[in-house]
Amino acid sequence: MDLLTGPEAAVLCRVTPEAIRQWKRRGHLAPAGLDERGRPLYRQLDVARAEAATRVKAGRTITA
Repeated sequence: MDLLTGPEAAVLCRVTPEAIRQWKRRGHLAPAGLDERGRPLYRQLDVARAEAATRVKAGRTITA
C-alpha cells in the first residue's frame, strides 16, 4: 500500500498542501494512518479519487 504525506499528495495532484488539508476537513479525503510524528498519511488511490471528485465538482478537467 502506497501511503503519502500531505505534501507528497499535493505534489502528485499539483495542488497546494493547504488544498489537501481542505479536502480532509471537508470529508473528501480520510487519512489511512499516521506517520511516526502523528501526521496523517493518505492512500494514493484515495488522493486520486478526492482530486477527481473535487475537479468534477468545480467543473474543471485535466487535459494533457
